[in-house]
Amino acid sequence: MISLTGRVTLASALVLATAIALTALALEQAFEQSARASMRERLFAQLYLVMAAAEVSDSGMLAMPAHLAEARLELPGSGLYARIANPAGEALWHSPSAVGLQLPAQPADTGGSEYFTRLTFNGGEYFLAALAIEWETIDGSVPLGFSVMEDSASFEQQMGRYRHTLWGWLGGMAAAALLALLAALAWGLRPLRTVAAEVHAIESGAQQGLEQRYPKELQRLTDNINTLLHHEHAQQARYRNALGDLAHSLKTPLAVLRGLGDSVGEHSPTLHEQVDRMDHIVQYQLQRAATAGRSALAAPLPLQPTVERLLATLQKVYRDKGVRVELALQEGVALRGDEGDLMELLGNLLDNAFKWAAGTIRISASGRGGKLEMTVEDDGPGIDPAQAALVLQRGVRLDEATPGHGIGLPMVRDIIEAYGGALAIERSDLGGAAFRVTLPM
Repeated sequence: MISLTGRVTLASALVLATAIALTALALEQAFEQSARASMRERLFAQLYLVMAAAEVSDSGMLAMPAHLAEARLELPGSGLYARIANPAGEALWHSPSAVGLQLPAQPADTGGSEYFTRLTFNGGEYFLAALAIEWETIDGSVPLGFSVMEDSASFEQQMGRYRHTLWGWLGGMAAAALLALLAALAWGLRPLRTVAAEVHAIESGAQQGLEQRYPKELQRLTDNINTLLHHEHAQQARYRNALGDLAHSLKTPLAVLRGLGDSVGEHSPTLHEQVDRMDHIVQYQLQRAATAGRSALAAPLPLQPTVERLLATLQKVYRDKGVRVELALQEGVALRGDEGDLMELLGNLLDNAFKWAAGTIRISASGRGGKLEMTVEDDGPGIDPAQAALVLQRGVRLDEATPGHGIGLPMVRDIIEAYGGALAIERSDLGGAAFRVTLPM
């Protein structure tokens, strides 16, 4: 779907174009009717001049002067022609301008009314004005038909100039109106662009809510968004505080049970084992419940500083192993989510790599297609593909001699699932395991 600006602009342009076209057609029709009426008046004026110049004797003989008042009637091929005929259509006289032309016959009887039409003659378009009268003489009346024709070229030129001027002005007006409409639209939609900019600022972590004042049509929406954001922040804070309180409250009973374990004799190892198991289960469930998950409104977390901070700690813990770390992190790659989740995810993967690596660890990450792809590899013994799913189960350790509780990788799996990502365990070209993580950016 196109943008609001595009939709309104397209609709406005269509409405404006339709209105301009209809207005132009209406004005053109009105001007053409006015021009035809003017042509009619001019031709009948010429016709009446011809009638005024005509003389009919008492015997009914027609006589015309040697020179006419209209010079164009005396110029051959001028485009203005006059003709006088009898009721049979036979020409009694025609203007000198019609020399060599066979002028069309006018209607034999117009009923004494003016007759005006447009016709085709001699390969061109002409306007014809005609009038049939009874010329009174002493001996009676003589029926005569007067007609005047004029080439429509001047009329068409006039209409062409008018159309050019009309469409030019209307086109300019339409462009000006469209620009004014776009300016008004930009001003009217400015609050929506401001909302989008503030939401982007919230996503980037620059602010915590929508801070600008908005028109009443948007005020309820922005207020609801702010309420939702504040509610989410407050709920997350209460949730984390409740988890912290739960963990703190469980420490004392577990410590008491662990202290009593030495006084139960032969059942002491079993009691210690079960207390440790309870402690591990509690820690796992607390970590799992504390996973915030992906949030579109969370600030993007750069990956490199977190990796470097964790490596600084782990290299101190595993100083005796002398592990060499290769980093291949794309510049600026980041994850939109909770910092605690990112620390937990990377911490478990890196701790696992340091634990099993023989001497080399490789960490790579890149962003492509809206996804973060991260790989942690080592040159250790690796993981059998048949056991890849097994190590992701809580409490499972492939090597019981290696320290650990078996909840690190399941925790990694849960965090990745909470973010809508995927985890794959493969064989690295270093010889050990390769943990490939794909997360939405």
